[in-house]
Amino acid sequence: MLLINVLHREQFQITLPTNPAAEAAQSWGIYFLLRNTMGAANGAPALAGSFDARGLAARAFADLRQATKDGAGILRQGYGPGEQKALEMVKGIAEQHGLATAWDEGANLVITLDGSQPDIPYLVCGSHLDAVPQGGNYDGAAGVIAGVLCLARIRAEGVVPPRPLKVMALRAEESAWFGKPNLGSSALFGQLTEEDLALKSQANGGTLADCMREHGADVDRISRRERLVEPASIAAYFELHIEQGPVLVAREFPVAVVTGIRGNIRHRSVHCIGEAGHSGAVPRWLRRDAVFAAADLISRLDEHWRVLLERGLDLVVTTGIIATNAAEHAMSRIPGEVEFSFEVRSQSLETLEAFYHLMRTECRNLSVARKVEFVFDRRIDSAPARMDATLVERLRTLSQKLGLPTETIPSGAGHDASIFANVGIPSAMIFIRNENGSHNPREAMDLDDFMKGTELLYHALLEKGL
Repeated sequence: MLLINVLHREQFQITLPTNPAAEAAQSWGIYFLLRNTMGAANGAPALAGSFDARGLAARAFADLRQATKDGAGILRQGYGPGEQKALEMVKGIAEQHGLATAWDEGANLVITLDGSQPDIPYLVCGSHLDAVPQGGNYDGAAGVIAGVLCLARIRAEGVVPPRPLKVMALRAEESAWFGKPNLGSSALFGQLTEEDLALKSQANGGTLADCMREHGADVDRISRRERLVEPASIAAYFELHIEQGPVLVAREFPVAVVTGIRGNIRHRSVHCIGEAGHSGAVPRWLRRDAVFAAADLISRLDEHWRVLLERGLDLVVTTGIIATNAAEHAMSRIPGEVEFSFEVRSQSLETLEAFYHLMRTECRNLSVARKVEFVFDRRIDSAPARMDATLVERLRTLSQKLGLPTETIPSGAGHDASIFANVGIPSAMIFIRNENGSHNPREAMDLDDFMKGTELLYHALLEKGL
């Protein structure tokens, strides 16, 4: 079949009717129109329908922003009302374009276009719809909307792929809500532990288990660590996502192909406990100042980070939360307690473990030097992941054919794709250029760039699916 690039042929903007007979009549009418004006390959219809993909994308992003805005940013809590509202909106868009929808046992939204061989492994594309507090509108949502556009376009063209094609809108990818990322995708493969299910929501204080149950997840199966989906049933996983750093903007590339995803080791909360005292009455040598001890630790870690980067290691280190006790702190009081978060990321598991050991060693040293104690909550790990080399090359080849850059880039941020890759499912990612970074309200993905990335995803799904 001759595949017409309808994403950029907006003169064929046709609303598909829901009546099957009317749909068939209209589809064949379009077929004869196109055949007479443009020709067709092997006597097959060149195009079985069309829609304004760019307009649909623009409306979807605008509607998501309007429905979930919270001041300057948006609010889409994992396993919470904001995320649920976004999922329901995407579900409605998919159904309007003739796609089947369902909720899986992890409460993820699954959108399906049937294939001619329903029993063979299916292709998945997807991402998430939750966002960090006061986050941006495109983080995660771009991948879900792109997947819906691709399946709706394939259906509109009358193509019936051999493999079923699915879009998964995955729950709670962001660690901001429960302290652990990728919860919806982890649930699929039996990777949530009892400790995980007991994590408390930052939004409402409920446990993960309770929040999942409230949204229809089968918590009994999840708690038994049963697989809700067998990896062998999935032929490949594709994820489109905005780049959350400045590389594509700096290099003036609209898209790039991802080679790997950094893993991380995290503590949501580390308490440094010293002793409170009067700021004017206790000399330095007798102080047990928790803030100075924590600041000393962070400064030492920054120096270790600098040295390791000079040696060529892949590494990023962050303390994203730091606070004294608001019920006790005062300008004239030596702080007896400070709480902070810790995160280290790398594409190398060995580098992660080495730096984590270094951090704990520095804590022990400072406990003696500054007469304080460091108390850690549960350590949370996310393993690094490599994208499938064959799929990476396939995306690069398709990019070249489409006149797009063939550049590759590693992902510093974590993604659901790492969960799929690490259970043995061939996985790949497409990055879209995005101004002003991410995890903030100033995300600025250009719609032209998004449409180029969606075009690449569309061809990847069809090539792999056919």
